[in-house]
Amino acid sequence: MTEIKEQVEKALADIRPALQADGGDIELIDVVDGIVQVRLQGACAGCPMSQLTLTNGVERHLKNVVPGVERVENFAV
Repeated sequence: MTEIKEQVEKALADIRPALQADGGDIELIDVVDGIVQVRLQGACAGCPMSQLTLTNGVERHLKNVVPGVERVENFAV
């Protein structure tokens, strides 16, 4: 695993409890050229507020703690 992916994984661990408290979770898929690809799971996957959670919660946190993160995208299947 690359260094940036490890940093992103650690940063996601910081916010995972908040997502799990609402019945959801987040999985790291990949990091490509500063774009973090994640998959929202559980209640987060179908939540109408999921995009807001990604940009105002997940993306903001990752940009603050992991150098090089530019954007977070939901990699829905």
